[in-house]
Amino acid sequence: MQLRPVFGASERTDLNQIFMNHEQRKTSAQLRVIITGATGMVGEGVLFECLNHPSIEHILLVSRRPYPIDHPKVEECIVPDFFDLSRAAQQLAGYDACFFCAGISSLGKSEADYRRITYDLTLQFAQTVAALNPEMAFCYVSGAHTDSTEKGRVMWARVKGETENALMGLPFAHIYNFRPGFMRPTPGQRNVLSGYKALGWLYPILRALIPNYVSTMRQVAFAMIRAAGSGYPKPILEIQDINALGSD
Repeated sequence: MQLRPVFGASERTDLNQIFMNHEQRKTSAQLRVIITGATGMVGEGVLFECLNHPSIEHILLVSRRPYPIDHPKVEECIVPDFFDLSRAAQQLAGYDACFFCAGISSLGKSEADYRRITYDLTLQFAQTVAALNPEMAFCYVSGAHTDSTEKGRVMWARVKGETENALMGLPFAHIYNFRPGFMRPTPGQRNVLSGYKALGWLYPILRALIPNYVSTMRQVAFAMIRAAGSGYPKPILEIQDINALGSD
């Protein structure tokens, strides 16, 4: 798929003012963050932890449909089509980090359909926010066993690897690819996959036996917040990195 240019020549004239407004608002102590995928398990879990985290000043939820929440930190941006963000450009400007948690399962999908959402849509969104927020840290939720070579036999792993590699070529200040495995949801989450509900009781056992294969949503969220705020020495965070960075 050929991605459209993010901005036309006439739209670029407004960017300098957008950047100036951002610099006037930004503080060194707190972060303004964009979260996608709050209607899914990972995005909702990240949102829950951001709500009460002292480093998070403001949250913009970008979704296709509203998320039921009333919180002073939260603003919503409803985007029916993530491939057309032109009308949302002003609302997407002025942010320090993006926690990109949107995505779909590869089960039952052709490679073309899975790639359209996982690669094409993610890159279209990332190009837009990179142009609006050049100092942004972009945190992408990928998955354990993602294939960075893009040549393996597992379809989803190849596409995720291609997506990670393409994101690292965009002009963000920082890009971090998070590769979680099994995650224990945060208490109170509504959008939990059925498999995680059924196997949730196993988490303490898995944590004791194979600690480098499982995480809590709290660890994933805290790792993203800390990477965005303070940085991390490498762009790909495996489960062991996530657990170390996200632990209390």
